[in-house]
Amino acid sequence: MTRGKFITLEGLEGVGKTTNRAFLESLLNEAGVAFVGTREPGGTPLGESLRNLVLHAEGQMQAETELLLMAASRVEHVATVIEPALQRGEWVLCDRFLDASVAYQGAGRELGVERVAQLHEMMGVVLTPDLTILLDMTVEAGLERMAERGAPDRIERETLAFFERARMAYLQRATAAPERVVVVDASQTLVQVQVQIQDALERILPRSSA
Repeated sequence: MTRGKFITLEGLEGVGKTTNRAFLESLLNEAGVAFVGTREPGGTPLGESLRNLVLHAEGQMQAETELLLMAASRVEHVATVIEPALQRGEWVLCDRFLDASVAYQGAGRELGVERVAQLHEMMGVVLTPDLTILLDMTVEAGLERMAERGAPDRIERETLAFFERARMAYLQRATAAPERVVVVDASQTLVQVQVQIQDALERILPRSSA
């Protein structure tokens, strides 16, 4: 059986991940690709509980605690959802993955990009996506969009400098792995954004389905 493909969707707050995840799902359905849609933090019952802790915990949380909660959720997610689906030949579309921890905890929280990567390697999380679509726009524009959605969660309330560091880390990841990460300018019209997303997806779709 052919192993499935692993696609991740990344980006800061307000870049349109929810809308474009739905668009990606529609493209996969049209192509006749069996896939599992999931998200991080979350994706499993335990992961969703950890997500709630990370995003809605009252009071202060140490940056290291946040990283460990994210990593624990990811270990469970890979072992019980992502890897089994790929082995069954199904594709996986995941809203955020390890790149997010590199950006948010490694750079945003200033814990160190290498430290985040080493922690995951130590725990056996070495899975690399076949395709990562990075929706990118200026931090200010993204936060303006986010403000229209309602009350922010604990991470969404972070400083401009935090998000600037996270954005830079995302773009550095893209520069280091251009064969995997496709950067899409999310400040464009939705039609323009989705044309780029479709072009990126067609790189890995089976030829008979593209």
